[in-house]
Amino acid sequence: MGQSIEFGRFLSAMRSRLQPDPEAVLSTRRVPGLRREEVARLAGVSTDYYTRLEQGRNIHPSRSVLNSVARALELTAAEATHMFDLLENCGGKVSNPPTTQRVRAAMRQLLEAVGEVPAVVLGRRTEVLASNRMAGLLFADFPAMAREQRNYTRWIMLDPAARVLFRDWHGAAADAVATLRADIGRHPGDPAATALVGELAVNSEDFRQWWARHTVARKSSGTLHLRHAVVGDIALDFEHLLLPDDPDQSLRIYTAKNGSPSHDALKLLSSWAGSSAPDIHPVSTPSEGNK
Repeated sequence: MGQSIEFGRFLSAMRSRLQPDPEAVLSTRRVPGLRREEVARLAGVSTDYYTRLEQGRNIHPSRSVLNSVARALELTAAEATHMFDLLENCGGKVSNPPTTQRVRAAMRQLLEAVGEVPAVVLGRRTEVLASNRMAGLLFADFPAMAREQRNYTRWIMLDPAARVLFRDWHGAAADAVATLRADIGRHPGDPAATALVGELAVNSEDFRQWWARHTVARKSSGTLHLRHAVVGDIALDFEHLLLPDDPDQSLRIYTAKNGSPSHDALKLLSSWAGSSAPDIHPVSTPSEGNK
């Protein structure tokens, strides 16, 4: 497995968030989080060895050592997976993504079948590959956007309407950034991802701060609290399902409990928009070289 600077930066960021034992903290401690020697001791490795890990030097840690480091850094399952992704994929190895991301016809049929609730298909770099009518009414009309703008993270970070829609915009946006970082850890050397991160870093101070923290997430479910301009407050549960045939694609469906005010609000939104809007919005993704 190749080593990488990004791998070392991730370890350093995870170490800095840990709080030392208050009884062991000296008044002269200036560095946030644990020291390298403290993490090394918890992981059962030498300080020199752990230091070389954080420096991204060309060493080849075993899985058992990395598991010990993960425990010492108190990594979540998603963070530990990201650590292994970085070590395996980011040592100078360049990802070779497919030239296009395609949504299967059966998946589009599924989006149409669940047309009374919002649903989207996300691809690499959190690109919105397809969305149904209700997703367009609730969130944004992604198919109407320019190709380079059809991206969930870009939308939530840069569109002022998204800041108004999400009652906890900071939480939802930070989760999107964390999901984007996990994707990039799996696919290093992706020019489109590099361009997206650069654009967001230039245009959003929040993005720059969150990106620097190296936070990663792979949320499979959760609840969104929205304040929609037409139907008011809505609380929606979502399920985020990875597609077995293509781990770079996922289906996200938003639902509300039958009979709840949020369920009624979704029905009102659908009724308000009328039945003339198309039921399904496939988004054709151009080849990487044409972006």
